[in-house]
Amino acid sequence: MYGSFNERETINILKKLVETPSPSGYTNEVMKVISSYLDELSVDYVKTNKGAIVATILGDNNSNHRLLTAHTDTLGAMVKEVKSNGRVKLSLIGGFSWNAMEGESCFIHTSSGKKVRGTILLHQSSVHVYKNSGSIERNAENMEIRIDEKVFSKEDTSKLGIDVGDFVSFDPRFEETESGFIKSRHLDDKASTALLLQLMKNIKSSNIQLPYTTHFYISNNEEIGYGGNSNIPSEVVEYIAVDMGALGDGQTSDEYTVSICAKDSSGPYHYELTRHLVNLAKEHNIGYKLDIYPYYGSDASAAIRAGYDVKHALFGPGIESSHAFERTHIDSLKHSASLLEAYVKSPMVLE
Repeated sequence: MYGSFNERETINILKKLVETPSPSGYTNEVMKVISSYLDELSVDYVKTNKGAIVATILGDNNSNHRLLTAHTDTLGAMVKEVKSNGRVKLSLIGGFSWNAMEGESCFIHTSSGKKVRGTILLHQSSVHVYKNSGSIERNAENMEIRIDEKVFSKEDTSKLGIDVGDFVSFDPRFEETESGFIKSRHLDDKASTALLLQLMKNIKSSNIQLPYTTHFYISNNEEIGYGGNSNIPSEVVEYIAVDMGALGDGQTSDEYTVSICAKDSSGPYHYELTRHLVNLAKEHNIGYKLDIYPYYGSDASAAIRAGYDVKHALFGPGIESSHAFERTHIDSLKHSASLLEAYVKSPMVLE
């Protein structure tokens, strides 16, 4: 494995991140966690008006910059309506299917700061009452939160402080197995965020002198399409989105290597920069898979759509069952960390 990788520290910070609720639009707490970590490392950073964090480590070349981004916002929901029976209808945040969260425990975050416990269920869940429970469509009309309080009416729920627009976060259910798997919601993209934080720590603690000034952009709106496409310094030449590899039928990516994306639904990534990543993986014996993600977009593609004149690429750990109950393996984190370190130490493409 190329470079250094602290397995225990990486897993610990990943657990901390996924257990801090942060659906898009409700990310203040997780950004505080990241700020505290950067303060401990004495890494300079700024906070954007949108709530993102851009950390910067100076390099030998301060004219041509690099930017690596990962996002810490996750899927979630908001209270759409309080029903007459006291239960809550939802409006989803991010692109995922209703069945992916059926039966999941959750918190409703009220405007007063109170957290109310509940479970996301199909209204017609009981097979002893609803003959067609298994075939009923899981949609906004039929799914609801069963609140873990004695509520019998809309007024009872309102007395708890619950109102339209309150955020809903899902339990991550983080688990580390003896065989090296990590199972949790929100590995997209907190696994990559943890890797960037650990990379910065390694650079600082090992006194690594980077060849180029490098920015580490922790975005907080990627799941809704516009996380890392603003506040990009004009000196940035190469822009890398560090985000999950999509697994499934027809995909080459797996849970044990780093996935390098050649194309997603936004179009091809920068060819020469992508080949540079592949060549680094080969040179340093880093396990990788080159892949195309058919229904996917990243902060790098958002930056291109916003008109930024950068070379863009995408890679990250392979995540099984993305936007559902996700899983990866420690090997994928290791290989992704190795490629990150190899990249930030490498010369720029076509320089």
